[in-house]
Amino acid sequence: MLVVTRYRVPPTDAVPFRDRARRALEVLATRPGWRGGHVGRAADDPELWVVSSEWENVGSYRRALSSYEAKLEAVPLLSLAIDEPTAFEVVATVDHTGASVRAADADEVGLGQAAAPVVPTDFDRGERA
Repeated sequence: MLVVTRYRVPPTDAVPFRDRARRALEVLATRPGWRGGHVGRAADDPELWVVSSEWENVGSYRRALSSYEAKLEAVPLLSLAIDEPTAFEVVATVDHTGASVRAADADEVGLGQAAAPVVPTDFDRGERA
């Protein structure tokens, strides 16, 4: 799962924002399911910033936000983001070798289905490996 939040930050607040965003990612990085994160600023618009993080799954991200430390450091920052969708299902990834990496069930399990109470598997259908 990929989480992308964008922010409008006045130049006078750039350094404090950068430090606050880095601290939020450091806190989130301690949570199970964390894969990585970045703080960036648009090359053509220095007032436009982005904070991105990658998670094992949506549940990991949601649980991370409910931790005490995240409520102190990350959630207040996230509340300042531009109001737009922020959570994305990863549908394709290309690694450093140029190879595409996708989950084995990417064409069978749709967006949101993995978070359902019951997700049918090949064992439920009577199929055996």
